[in-house]
Amino acid sequence: MATLPNPLPDPAAAGLDLPPGSLVDATLDGPWHEPLLWYADGAADQGDWAGLRAAGRRVGLLPVLVTGGQRDQWPEAWDLSPDSASYPGDHDPEEVLAGYWTDYADDELGDGANAAPADGANGEPGDGASGAPETGSGTGSGSAGAWPGLAPVPAREAAEDPDTAAAGIVAVVADDADLWLGGTRMALVPARRSADIPAAIGWTGAVNHENDVARLCAVLRSWEDRYDARVVVLGFDTMIVSVGRPPATMEEARALAAEHYAFCPDNIDQSPPYDLDAYAEKAVLDQDAWSFWWD
Repeated sequence: MATLPNPLPDPAAAGLDLPPGSLVDATLDGPWHEPLLWYADGAADQGDWAGLRAAGRRVGLLPVLVTGGQRDQWPEAWDLSPDSASYPGDHDPEEVLAGYWTDYADDELGDGANAAPADGANGEPGDGASGAPETGSGTGSGSAGAWPGLAPVPAREAAEDPDTAAAGIVAVVADDADLWLGGTRMALVPARRSADIPAAIGWTGAVNHENDVARLCAVLRSWEDRYDARVVVLGFDTMIVSVGRPPATMEEARALAAEHYAFCPDNIDQSPPYDLDAYAEKAVLDQDAWSFWWD
């Protein structure tokens, strides 16, 4: 498929010195014609990431942590579906997010949201901060409002290289993985950029929200560009993204929280206090990692 720079090479033939592991070709429809990823048999060590990244990039591979989660489901049991994934570059991230917002926000956020007023016939945002929806915990009926548009790039400069930031998050996750992820293992995926990793393997963790994961990857590409984001962990239906340049003000965080809601409504709809402003403050503002889960 178009996201892959080349098929996943045989580790030994490519000169990669890897720990014992497995090549995965299992998909929802049976064995794929080539391996989709390699992952280690043993638990991830926080020091493994940098070495795997350096070695893998020579042959078109990028690292990601994989987790079995509480159900002990490793990649062979992920219902991978590479045939269902298109190419992330064929999708406009703002169009993708605007479509999700239209589909989900009014039904869910609108029931308890005080939306920013619209000015004029074109549905332009009113006086709300950066056009971000003004949500609260009220119980009155209402509309979540028109899609507020993509959040701006944070004014604050990144403190470090995005791949260095990603390695730091990986170290934290690998150190505590058994406590809250059910364990993690190092994996390598043939992809040109971190944002494309889910599409490269045909990941279906968000299938109840989106059948074509490449559309989500288009959004991840945009987050790479604006927030120095990197996909660092994948599970059966979970994802963790490192953030090298997070929003530093509530105005920036609210604007991005709308994107998070469109990308993964379950983060707000199924997580108390079910409030976009609270989510912006707790999960977006100054956060160097974002976690997503799809029911």
